[in-house]
Amino acid sequence: MQGLKACAAVKAIDLGVVGRTPGYHTLIQAPSRRLPATIQGFNSNTPISSRVQKSSTARRSIQCKSNMLGQLMAGLKGAALASTQKALWFSDNAPSWPELEEMVRAKQAVLGMDFWADPETAPTNPTALKRTFGSTGPIRVKFYRDHAAWCPYCHKVWLQLEEKQIPYTMEKVNMRCYGTKQASFTKKVPSGLLPVLEMDGRIITESTVIMDILEREFPNNTPLMPAPGTPTRARADSLMRLERRLFGDWLGWLTSDWNNASNRSRFEATLDAVDQELSAAGGPFFLGADLSLCDITFVPMLERIAASMSYYKGCFVRGSGRWPAIERWFNALEQRPTYMGTKSDYYTHCHDLPPQLGSCAMLPEGVAVAAHIDGEEPSSWRLPLSPLSATSLPEPYSLGDNPAADTCEAAAKVVKNHKALVRFALRGPGKPGPQPVSAPLADPTAIPAEEYTAAADMAMRHVVHAMLVGVEAKQVSSAALQTSATQPAGAAAQLMVAPVIPAAEYLRDRVGVPRDMRFPAARQLRAHLNWLIDTVA
Repeated sequence: MQGLKACAAVKAIDLGVVGRTPGYHTLIQAPSRRLPATIQGFNSNTPISSRVQKSSTARRSIQCKSNMLGQLMAGLKGAALASTQKALWFSDNAPSWPELEEMVRAKQAVLGMDFWADPETAPTNPTALKRTFGSTGPIRVKFYRDHAAWCPYCHKVWLQLEEKQIPYTMEKVNMRCYGTKQASFTKKVPSGLLPVLEMDGRIITESTVIMDILEREFPNNTPLMPAPGTPTRARADSLMRLERRLFGDWLGWLTSDWNNASNRSRFEATLDAVDQELSAAGGPFFLGADLSLCDITFVPMLERIAASMSYYKGCFVRGSGRWPAIERWFNALEQRPTYMGTKSDYYTHCHDLPPQLGSCAMLPEGVAVAAHIDGEEPSSWRLPLSPLSATSLPEPYSLGDNPAADTCEAAAKVVKNHKALVRFALRGPGKPGPQPVSAPLADPTAIPAEEYTAAADMAMRHVVHAMLVGVEAKQVSSAALQTSATQPAGAAAQLMVAPVIPAAEYLRDRVGVPRDMRFPAARQLRAHLNWLIDTVA
């Protein structure tokens, strides 16, 4: 969980690269959006209405300018901190970090899991900077990918390396939309484009070139492409062209609010073709029972398509039943640890795409779905969370959830990096940085309000404790989270409740998947941060 580690610039989890723009809705009093009683009403056959203008009243506009963000944060800080007559206080009765660490260890032992395992030898995970797969020989490959795991082209190279188990080291580089690239990297790659492979002293750019070279140079590491000159190879090459067609038709609809009927028709026709191809060889993968480079090439786009089409258009690629072969394909992928270690969630994708693409166009059919994905719909980011399944909407997850394991994972990630995490959260009541970036709420130079460290630290210990023992058990224990309108005798200003609210909201809106943790764990952390906010507010 790199971003929960100390970092001055935006790193893999500086937690400052994923966020919705007016993310502090509890204080802004933005008009509410409510999901209908059944989200199943928002299906892939919902008729397209007339184009709508994007605005902060219709959705969490993620196109806001940096100066607007600064005004927003300053206003929120004032709203949270200025009103002394409404001040609330709380006492430091949460378990200490060493005590919480022991609780995590005990729970991991019961579950038979280790969320602190060495990333070099653990299953695929975003924190690893070196992967040997048991090899003791020299490592020929150095892989450069983006810190936040946003880049789709990095995604497929990363997945190929993991599937082929090619030993490699990794260096993470900022995307321009959320930070400055290291001079050491731009010296090697003046364009700054990602991904990049450094192999045997040679710099290789462009994902398709990289993937082709990896197949040629490592033929004994699980070949992922049919032999050249065979009918199966010809079909594989055709599938690669279909992926580019899908990419174009997806962007044509996603980024435009004109010609919706024709854009939708073109996109759905291409998705129909993809669904047919997945059935042609018997499935569940494109070339049959075994994963191939065709699947790896489609993974980043179909994953982002499934997220963005539901959020912006109200069109469910998964869960609607229209594209059954695609649903079987996703379910088969989710059985693979390699894929699950690189898989993002809808919230992360729907907020990382606009900074990369420039804009995404919202339709009326997407508004309520977006509210659910963004955590604005009451049941989405609040306890008790609804179960996950292959058919859960708006976000299917075929492995389901395991609340005991998911809360333990989230707690383990926070405990291990709590100092950096608390400081990061204090950007919420702090000040915007002098060097803004284009990704909304990604503010690597933000100035945290460190005078409230004690309060934020204590609040995070309460959140972790609640995740480990359960909210109900916690609130009848001696470590219950309680507030008082009267300042306790001897209480310092650092234990005021007010700065904790923007700090918790700031953190909640920036939990990135897979950068920080898996989706089920991320939604547990988001929900427990909301529990903290609701309890103290």
